[in-house]
Amino acid sequence: MTLPAFIFGVLISTFYGAAFHFWKGGGAVRLLLYLILGWAGFWTGHLVAGLLNWSFDSLGALHFGTATVGAVVFLAVGYWLSLVEVERK
Repeated sequence: MTLPAFIFGVLISTFYGAAFHFWKGGGAVRLLLYLILGWAGFWTGHLVAGLLNWSFDSLGALHFGTATVGAVVFLAVGYWLSLVEVERK
């Protein structure tokens, strides 16, 4: 992976997390959560595509399609898990 592809991946995954925060709302902690989930999902999707030799919508050295799917899945599951409320006694 080249440095420009890595920087582009970081920018795109940051955009996914920020856009999800803009859509769902929340405070600074939620923004941090969505950014981390966007980064983790994007790079997990990219690595899985590299390990399985998938080439769905590649953009240079970046497996862009599967990385995007990974980010969306991580953000959706993370949002769903964050809706759990702790019952206080």
